[in-house]
Amino acid sequence: MLSKLRTARSLAPCVSVIRLAHTKEKGKPLMLNPHTNKGMAFTLQERQILGIHGLLPPKVETQDIQAMRFQKNLKKMTDPLQKFIYLMGIQERNERLFYRVLMEDIEELMPIVYTPTVGLACTQYGHIFRRPKGLFISILDRGHIRSILDNWPETNVAAVVVTDGERILGLGDLGCYGMAIPVGKLCLYTACAGIRPEKCLPVMIDVGTDNETLLKDPFYMGLYQKRDRSQAYDDLIDEFMEAVVKKYGQDTLIQFEDFGNHNAFRFLRKKQEMDTNQDAFVHDSPGDVQSFLDAVNTIKPTAIIGVAGAGRLFTHDVIKAMGAQNERPIIFALSNPTNKAECTAEDAYTLTDGRCLFASGSPFGPVTLGDGRVFKPGQGNNAYVFPGVALAVILSGVRHISDTVFLEAAKSLAEQLTDNELKEGRLYPPLSNIREVSLQIAVKVMQYVYAKGMAFRYPEPMDKNGFVRATVWNTNYESFLPDTYDWPGVSFKPKTS
Repeated sequence: MLSKLRTARSLAPCVSVIRLAHTKEKGKPLMLNPHTNKGMAFTLQERQILGIHGLLPPKVETQDIQAMRFQKNLKKMTDPLQKFIYLMGIQERNERLFYRVLMEDIEELMPIVYTPTVGLACTQYGHIFRRPKGLFISILDRGHIRSILDNWPETNVAAVVVTDGERILGLGDLGCYGMAIPVGKLCLYTACAGIRPEKCLPVMIDVGTDNETLLKDPFYMGLYQKRDRSQAYDDLIDEFMEAVVKKYGQDTLIQFEDFGNHNAFRFLRKKQEMDTNQDAFVHDSPGDVQSFLDAVNTIKPTAIIGVAGAGRLFTHDVIKAMGAQNERPIIFALSNPTNKAECTAEDAYTLTDGRCLFASGSPFGPVTLGDGRVFKPGQGNNAYVFPGVALAVILSGVRHISDTVFLEAAKSLAEQLTDNELKEGRLYPPLSNIREVSLQIAVKVMQYVYAKGMAFRYPEPMDKNGFVRATVWNTNYESFLPDTYDWPGVSFKPKTS
């Protein structure tokens, strides 16, 4: 008994310290977590109750002022990579503010957080690294992927974007540096379609890289080994898929992004529920420019679509030939980033006298012809489709995404283009309207999957438009004050008579 008493007395000061520490620390996790941090927008009451009073400057700011500050700082920057680093810094500290800034200037900032600047960020990933985002799973982790998923703090994941970094945009094998792609893709899930960011999980599967430059780079952050192409690679992917389904459920959306074609097609056949997105395109060897021109003159196509990532294959002669053979030639220079595009918007419009229907993978500015006509080229960006499709899939519980789903999404996208926008040379609605575009696509796809018996989530919402819009996440700050109220007319004294 005496020894127990002594032990209790010796522990008493520790218990007091622990309680004190808990009291003082209780609000700090909210400030450190980007999901909940409001910066100087924490109210005076919140600061006092949460134990963070004095840890911030005295001023209480609105989100409007915070957004104005960041927008002003962004406008001072001219280097896209510098803007990328600054924006990602906001995301790491204050998620709702990040999405507010992004959504208010989506046309200007989407090329920064996504194509084409995200490609540059991938090449420099180890040099600009600040804070890890997402999960990193290596070939050395076989047999333990479920335990790695268990380390992820969010338990209600609805969408996973995964890459192995082998075919990043038009840049090739960037290995572990490819992690910026799933992060950027999921940013658009939220910004464009309002999918809650905590439901999104970016994953990098590192099986090595065949990029000799990276293998000699002291800042490279992945495995210093050649890409594993053995059966162990397939086993790793199978284990990953199984672990995700067991952890998060069969309704989890898994999007494979920027895998090599040889693997993408195999996985598509093996796991038909995967959305390989642009990985389903065939990227043939580009050959030489002269043979390409001969093909245009021989076949006389109505459309040419460039996805080879080989640079300016659509030469002046090719474009002129298309213009001579077609009243409205279709010219899609879809390779990314900008310097990999098959031609510029200016060449396409100028050499066809403004008659072409042009789209590019990376954005080009307006083009003014000699007669004063102004054309606003559309960016053939998959961001017009995948966020809305993802939202519909999550809300309806679709387990197999067929090609017809994307066809319905494409129809919805086309229906939203106005006659005036067509006259401007646009093939897509303005990016500034992409949130509304995505929501309408989500509604259209939900109508389709329920009509075709492809949905697994019931009861079926009758008002699908209202249902979709009611789920959309917004950037407004939440209050952390407790729910306090009075009990009017209640007495806590016993009755005397």
